[in-house]
Amino acid sequence: MDVSKLRKRMPVTTLLDPLIVLPAIGQAFVKLNPRTLVKNPVMFVLEVVTVLTSVLLIRDLINGRDDLWFEVQIVVWLWFTVLFANFAEAIAEGRGKAQADALRQTRTGTVAKRLLMNDNQQLYEAVPAEQLQSGDLVVCEAGDVIPGDGEVIEGIASVNEAAVTGESAPVIRESGGDRSAVTGGTTVISDRIVVKITSSPGSSFLDRMIRLVEGAERQKTPNEIALNILLVGLSIIFVIATATIPSFAAYAGGTISVIVLVALFVTLIPTTIGALLSAIGIAGMDRLVRFNVLSMSGRAVEAAGDIDTLLLDKTGTITFGNRLATEIIPVPGITEFEAATAALLASEADETAEGRSIVVLVKRKFGVINPPSDQARPIPFSAMTRLSGVDLDGRKLRKGAVESILKFVRSEGNNDAEPSAFRVAVERISRSGGTPLALADGGRLLGVIHLKDVVKPDVKERFAALRRMGIKTVMITGDNPVTAASIASEAGVDDFIAQATPEDKLRYIRSEQAQGRLIAMCGDGTNDAPALAQADVGVAMQTGTQAAREAGNMVDLDSDPTKLIEVVEIGKQLLMTRGALTTFSIANDVAKYFAIIPAMFVAFYPQLDALNIMGLQTPQSAILSAIIFNALIIIALIPLALKGVTYRPIGAAALLRRNLLIYGLGGIVLPFAGIKLIDLAVNALHLV
Repeated sequence: MDVSKLRKRMPVTTLLDPLIVLPAIGQAFVKLNPRTLVKNPVMFVLEVVTVLTSVLLIRDLINGRDDLWFEVQIVVWLWFTVLFANFAEAIAEGRGKAQADALRQTRTGTVAKRLLMNDNQQLYEAVPAEQLQSGDLVVCEAGDVIPGDGEVIEGIASVNEAAVTGESAPVIRESGGDRSAVTGGTTVISDRIVVKITSSPGSSFLDRMIRLVEGAERQKTPNEIALNILLVGLSIIFVIATATIPSFAAYAGGTISVIVLVALFVTLIPTTIGALLSAIGIAGMDRLVRFNVLSMSGRAVEAAGDIDTLLLDKTGTITFGNRLATEIIPVPGITEFEAATAALLASEADETAEGRSIVVLVKRKFGVINPPSDQARPIPFSAMTRLSGVDLDGRKLRKGAVESILKFVRSEGNNDAEPSAFRVAVERISRSGGTPLALADGGRLLGVIHLKDVVKPDVKERFAALRRMGIKTVMITGDNPVTAASIASEAGVDDFIAQATPEDKLRYIRSEQAQGRLIAMCGDGTNDAPALAQADVGVAMQTGTQAAREAGNMVDLDSDPTKLIEVVEIGKQLLMTRGALTTFSIANDVAKYFAIIPAMFVAFYPQLDALNIMGLQTPQSAILSAIIFNALIIIALIPLALKGVTYRPIGAAALLRRNLLIYGLGGIVLPFAGIKLIDLAVNALHLV
């Protein structure tokens, strides 16, 4: 699947979108609530010292002190620093909320046609979708919005899932199998289906999707918690460091105001990464949403950046899941056209995926259009007979399992029913991983239809891309080894496990995890649910069963197993962005030391003037410039925190060198230039 197409699936809001920015400004003030800010220790400490300086400023104003302009500016810029940090988080949340509002519109006002509990399946009552309960049966016809998550129990229909996936191409949903799941908010565009609701009010997939994109369920990841602990530790160290400065100043024969001490403390602690840490995590989940992948937690996004092995269920994940007719092989004495025409007649009334694919194949290859006949008597498929077909004009056309058709032909009086060419064709199809479907006209054997579980397009190229990223792909299937080997070769996976039970999948994942590997699992069936729950990253296909979607910690709305490439890239982006901005923040603080420390102590120790390599004009301008730069750099880095650092598949050593060169060196150089320019502006405007 083309990545450029993926990037267009979900709406991408810009940083300057008024619908995002204006609410974020208000939220920046709402987030000043200490109970909210305490979740971010660095910003909470910053708010505490900012409140302290504000109280001291008010005291000085009441006492009528002169020359308070410097204090006023310091206090104002300290408040700006806190607000800018809140603004960064609010912007990240706002992008998700904008997408949630668009999704919420698809749910509001939907009316359901709930079937009445009687024998007449045509009678229904109109009720609001919010009133539906699990187990209710609803009718959905062409043009209707499916009112809730459910399973198709009757009929087949074409469904437009653009409201959820952003993909305009319709999909087929039918009763039975792994294609029966439907999602609330999608639209039926043809035919009629009866849906059994499986979700209760407020717990549908769309409801959970809205909560997820709003970030309401985002939890801090282990790395984020560890980084928070580091930032708290650094803050405590600098609290102790600044608390001892007045004693040194008194020893040198001078005094330092609390306002200046707070300014020093704020420039020392890593406020840059502290301010942007939450925004980075929220933006990581938001980027997944724009690739049509929902993550249940930031932990899963982060783990995706480090996975070693990807396990994929075959049916419905690597392949489409429905066996499709690919060729019709006639026996000697029967022309291909004759066999194809018989196959078409035997399949016209067959509503299964296999039957429809036979009709499509014959019409596409031979251009045959068979007019419907009132004389035709369909023979439905039976698990007992394992065949289906039609009785028409004295002919008994049948298709089905090889042994069942041979038995049928013999029952029609042909005891020499199996030509050698027929058996050769059957064995060839079986060895290739396909399913042979025999075709007969009464006592006459006509040929074999080749049914094949078709591999999804571009899968092989995408798996090769995963291999270049160092990720091993393993296909897991319940098929026999011959069929599994054929599909594995066609799909281009590194390894496969055949005849696998749910216990085998679980055992394999636990074995790999015991060796220290991080495992991702893609699946769509109920039998995949235990493995999806055990895997470090469990990606459930949207077309899969409810059990699979609830077990995974991610849901792929496009049902594309190779989407893991984008998931891995976004996970690596999250880790790299956090590391890059942490490197920048620490390097940034180093540069600020040279700006503010010489300025503070040069009056006591003139020798420190040698460290004033920026040539800042006065102690007051140096302190004010450092505080202003400290606030503005947060705003400047918000786009990078939201967009993420670009990922390239290069080695760890090369990645570290690039990180240090760009964000380490840049974190030192930029503050030197920035603080110097601000110092020139401060003095030119006579702000001190």
